Amino acid sequence: MPEFFLTIITIAVFIIVSILILALGTSFVVAIFGGGPFVPTPKRSVKRILKHTKISKGQKVYDIGAGDGRFLHFAEKLYGAKATGFEIDPFVYGLARFKQIFFRWKGTIIRDNFQNHSLKDADFVFCYMLPETLKKYRTKFTRELKPSCTIISYTFKIHGWKPFKTIPSDKRNRIKRIYIYKARDNSAKTRTKKKTTSKRT
Repeated sequence: MPEFFLTIITIAVFIIVSILILALGTSFVVAIFGGGPFVPTPKRSVKRILKHTKISKGQKVYDIGAGDGRFLHFAEKLYGAKATGFEIDPFVYGLARFKQIFFRWKGTIIRDNFQNHSLKDADFVFCYMLPETLKKYRTKFTRELKPSCTIISYTFKIHGWKPFKTIPSDKRNRIKRIYIYKARDNSAKTRTKKKTTSKRT
């Protein structure tokens, strides 16, 4: 009888370890080929961002790398926004769903690449991505975002775009720099650059 239980425990441990290895491996692949590794934005930073962006009740907020969904949660809970996030990492997405189910975190989270979805109705877009990734996303931002849309980038600047507001870092509270952009200020600039480049060639 003890040998039977030992076998069951061994099999269970093997299954759990296999699932963890698969999840970590998937996360590693997503980190390389996706927008970057899962690094949660500190809750203090999330609340500071929301304070400076002046989100109103009912406005549509998108988080293009939602992680565990904390930005969505506080945007809805504190400001009444309609928050939607996209997360391609299945392990991180599972964590977000766990928090929504068991801790009643707010917001809608979709397991998919945000580039497969339209952002044309966005009032705010939040991103915490590496610089090279942000640079690739400018085309989609330019093509889809309405002029009044605000883009918030935590820690990293969007290459070639000029923020209309920069919130300095707060080392004491471990909050990094926040860059805030207006789509209307930068989409026209991007189009002008493309026209100039095409004339030279």
